[in-house]
Amino acid sequence: MSPSKIHYGWVVVFTGLLVTIGAHGFGRMSYTLILPAMKDGLQLNYTQLGLIGTGNFIGYLIMAIIGGALAARLGSRLVICLALTLMGVTMILTGLAQNFQTAFLLRLLTGLGHGSSYVPAMALGSAWFVMNRRGFATGIVSAGIGGGTMIASFIVPLALKAYGIEGWRYAWYFLGAAVLVIAAVAGFFIRSRPDELGLHPVGAEADPTAGSLPKPASTSLDWGLVYRKGRIWYLGLVYSLYGFSYIIYMTFFAAYLVKEIGWTPAAASGLWALVGGISIFCGVIWGGISDRLGRAQGMALAYGLLAASYLIFALLKSGTGFYVSAVLFGLCAWSIPTIMAATAGDLVGPQMAPAGLGFITLFFGLGQALGPSLGGYLADLSRSFTGPFLLAAVVSLVGGLLALGLRPPVREG
Repeated sequence: MSPSKIHYGWVVVFTGLLVTIGAHGFGRMSYTLILPAMKDGLQLNYTQLGLIGTGNFIGYLIMAIIGGALAARLGSRLVICLALTLMGVTMILTGLAQNFQTAFLLRLLTGLGHGSSYVPAMALGSAWFVMNRRGFATGIVSAGIGGGTMIASFIVPLALKAYGIEGWRYAWYFLGAAVLVIAAVAGFFIRSRPDELGLHPVGAEADPTAGSLPKPASTSLDWGLVYRKGRIWYLGLVYSLYGFSYIIYMTFFAAYLVKEIGWTPAAASGLWALVGGISIFCGVIWGGISDRLGRAQGMALAYGLLAASYLIFALLKSGTGFYVSAVLFGLCAWSIPTIMAATAGDLVGPQMAPAGLGFITLFFGLGQALGPSLGGYLADLSRSFTGPFLLAAVVSLVGGLLALGLRPPVREG
């Protein structure tokens, strides 16, 4: 390939960024924005709204595991394209829902598409980039999380304003249609592996020792690389602590500021928008840091800064403290998922990376399921959110210490 020509791997990861915009930003994070109007439109209670959100999460968790395995066998391109199509269709149909049961089923199906598109997309950097560059590449893909959330935050209010009480339905129509467009773009541009185009991974040609020559995809995959590898289980344990701690901060962020501190909902939303804007860049930053410092060291540093964010939020009960906490969290919000995706590729190799990432996502999901429940219990017990945020800080610090126990993988080549 000519040095002046852009390597196709960059096309793949920027298409992966579009996938995460649709899968995570439009398909998952937008629910928070649509939720109040959807509650009124379908005459739901908060328990039902919570169950709808749980249904989406269950679907995501199931297919994060299965979808990763399917992508390793069938190729990321096919799985991502089909999963986004499922998401787009079910999101549009959600806009047609007339009752709780239908909305729950459709959000469950959307979750299935979310998990089986997001995980393979996050593993694209492992397939297309050599080990010492895949953290940065994965960070580009993860930028779609914050980017999609911000785009949705413009689309949803416009739909709600333009269409009144039916605005929530049109929000789902618009977002679902956008996901279908992204599905078509992904199907056109994504290639699962460099060998499909007769290419080396990005960085392998400049540094032949940094990555292997392209090899044909194996028809007999070594699943033991994932399920019988002790370091993958350990990585999952470390990932579960991120799931447990970060979701406490996200879940009780606005409630703490409004109910306990006395901020207006608009002020709390404005600070959360700041978090979303800053977080767009955090994946690229932390992926690059992990490429330079090493995955374990990068992960430990990110966990430490996240713990500081939670600690400041709990103890420095002032505007300055809240803004410092929000900026710190925004800078590190998606650091751990980005480094985890790169580390999974390091440990099990490019072809099995989606399966490896899907497997450790199970641990992340378990931590994410436990965090709000225990945090809410502590808040009820103490009548304050200080306890939950302190717990998140301690768990995050433990995650950082355990991350330092990760052994570096053998260099590819």
